[in-house]
Amino acid sequence: MTPGFNDEKNGAGESCNNVLVHNPNLDAMKEDILYHFHLGTATHDLPAMFGDVKFVCVGGSPWRMKAFIEYIGRELGLADPKTDYPNICAGTDRYAMYKVGPVLSVSHGMGIPSIAIMLHELIKLLYHARCTDVTVVRIGTSGGIGLKPGTVVITKQSVDACFQPRFEQVILGKPVVRSTELDSDLAEELLQCSKNLEDMETVVANTMCTMDFYEGQARLDGAFCSYTEEDKQKYLKEAYAAGVRNIEMESSVFAAMCKLSHIKAAVVCVTLLDRQKGDQLTSSQDVLNDYQQRPQLLVGNFIKRRINAMNRGFSSSSHGVDKAKTS
Repeated sequence: MTPGFNDEKNGAGESCNNVLVHNPNLDAMKEDILYHFHLGTATHDLPAMFGDVKFVCVGGSPWRMKAFIEYIGRELGLADPKTDYPNICAGTDRYAMYKVGPVLSVSHGMGIPSIAIMLHELIKLLYHARCTDVTVVRIGTSGGIGLKPGTVVITKQSVDACFQPRFEQVILGKPVVRSTELDSDLAEELLQCSKNLEDMETVVANTMCTMDFYEGQARLDGAFCSYTEEDKQKYLKEAYAAGVRNIEMESSVFAAMCKLSHIKAAVVCVTLLDRQKGDQLTSSQDVLNDYQQRPQLLVGNFIKRRINAMNRGFSSSSHGVDKAKTS
């Protein structure tokens, strides 16, 4: 029988590994049911299933995250190219999860509420599995501001619709504000990785995270619109002046929750259009599919470089041990 987790330290900020949880109530629970993943500490051996995870990639679409795990499996040579990866969360229709070697790929749906639910359970999963040195990257799509469609944006800082670097959530009727700071060294490493890829323009810039796809992003084509084209363009110019180069709907809570958990995190999104030139996608599906693969290619290159470096370090360490034994 898989043990519970009462022997683990999971109080406010106290942890025996690099992934922190901040909930002393977990100590009183005999088991933790990760309901939306269809996993649990009493029904699954989470350390055996996920203890080797070093990289987690999350994105909105289940299809896209399965495509990513197939791609990274081929790139790392960890599986036959024809491998059909099972959905670990097949017992639920909320999220999809796939794994190959040290890489976990998880869908998060659309918008702050959906990704927040997923992140609560993902962070607890990584904690219960006793994972260490985990890097989490959100890969996705976005609307650009002043950028050529197809440009990849690595988020420097996630800002809200007022261009402030903060995530606000109401808890017990009171607003709680959290930082949306992301790991600057990780962003720079990803930017360097992009230079190895041809025909992929990549920038590091601020990302605006909104609560809505239409009015919240100053679109003119929703069911409701109480502003003009001139109002829209003025707002987007203000966003550009604040360093914003793309708009999406998940980065703020993603950055806030990863920071609280002491997880190194990054957001890598491709721009599908320039919002200053229009609101609707007019590119062909083939072009859009090409754009959507770009964050996967960049993050795949990053993971491959990291794993190769880890393997070289392990090989050098092993060689040093062997040499010491013979001296």
